[in-house]
Amino acid sequence: MTDENLLGRVATKLSEPPSYAEPGQKGSILTVAAASFGSKPTEDEATQPTGFDPEAAALFEAVVESAYLVANADGHFDDTERAAFEQVVVTACQGSVLEGQVHALIEDLSDLMQEDGVDKRVEMVAKSISKVDHQHEVLRVASLLAQVSGGVSDVERELLGKLQNAFGLDQSALDRALAEAASTVGK
Repeated sequence: MTDENLLGRVATKLSEPPSYAEPGQKGSILTVAAASFGSKPTEDEATQPTGFDPEAAALFEAVVESAYLVANADGHFDDTERAAFEQVVVTACQGSVLEGQVHALIEDLSDLMQEDGVDKRVEMVAKSISKVDHQHEVLRVASLLAQVSGGVSDVERELLGKLQNAFGLDQSALDRALAEAASTVGK
């Protein structure tokens, strides 16, 4: 059974800038990029101005994918875990992204992971996120979402290490992300 209080704490933390953010930063990378992803036009709206930024939407997808890869690291991502994961992402995005959009994205990510394998997907995430502050934030978001399923397991930590290495970041970046995630859940 999923702890609703934990889900709420993680969603709140995901919507906030990281503890190491510059003063005045509003929201996390997840929530800022979600606004663009959520405004992605449907085929019917393709000619209407929407505020859609394809780069920000791609960033949102990569951030969610990194967390999804970590959540799947142990090979066990059942319907309960998936529902909790989706709920936390939707809640953290504060109405910018609809439940159906997150569900469809998770379906796509599942297909990509099955087709390409985890290592190739880690490589693709790393290629799509070139800014160092975004890379740090990806580690933080993935670490926070890993907390939803009972804390960061050894295999999840290993996958986070693969992301950290693919970004070319040092161990302190991962340590900081894990520490912030652990402090959110009071461990």
